[in-house]
Amino acid sequence: MNSEKIIELHESAKRVREHIIKFSSKGGAFIGSAMSCADILVYLYKCFLKIDSRNFKDPDRDYFFLSKGHAVPAQYGVFIEIGWMNIDRLENHLKTNDNIYWHPNASVSGIEFHSGSLGHLLSIAVGIAIDCKQKNKRNKIVVMLGDGELNEGTIWESLLIAQATKLDNLIVIIDRNQIQANEKTENLIPLEPLSLKFESFGCSVKIIDGHNFMDIDEALTNVPFDKNRPSVIIADTVRGKGIISIESKINKWFVDNNDYETIQYLNELHLARELETEVGI
Repeated sequence: MNSEKIIELHESAKRVREHIIKFSSKGGAFIGSAMSCADILVYLYKCFLKIDSRNFKDPDRDYFFLSKGHAVPAQYGVFIEIGWMNIDRLENHLKTNDNIYWHPNASVSGIEFHSGSLGHLLSIAVGIAIDCKQKNKRNKIVVMLGDGELNEGTIWESLLIAQATKLDNLIVIIDRNQIQANEKTENLIPLEPLSLKFESFGCSVKIIDGHNFMDIDEALTNVPFDKNRPSVIIADTVRGKGIISIESKINKWFVDNNDYETIQYLNELHLARELETEVGI
């Protein structure tokens, strides 16, 4: 990936984070979780997923499932960036005339499946991956999970099925921001050694920096990592990435910005991007 493309992706990610901040001022949102996965979502939709917005039901499309559905402001922000959604639609957050709210709704074009109750979309993705594999289709099935979501038993049941059915068309991305709701994951139900857990369930695993587009690109351009095995990408991220005052803060789980905070967060975001540009990121 050349430097011009990396700069383009960083600028897109900055604008997505702007959308997240503004969205969270319309009745609140899970801003920290959305910020931590914004870079990965930008890369997926702009560089990786083959989805035709003229026909979202094309049987040959790739599939993406945001299982950590509370991060949907990032997904909507990307939809705005790629022209799938008008920015004015974010004003409908929590209004009865639209389906824009705290979690994905399949009535919104580009959303494959409802999510919100954690732990369910990996099983949906596994089912679709099995169907595509049985039909000898080349679709990629990508699902993003939160690290706290890994406490759900359905995750591991689904991986057992993925292993048994040799789903090398399945790509699982873990947003490893180390925080579950308002506590550190390792203080609740420890997940480590996480990569070894996935490997023991028959997956091939890579650990990356989830904010480094070179890392993201290197991982996703090399899937499947191994033939007949699901690919798992553990993306180390920072909750609230881009807003220094809330980064990695456990009390900044759900945020309902007032006007002053919205301006403050936008200013912090722009300052952080200027600093990144100065050091060549």
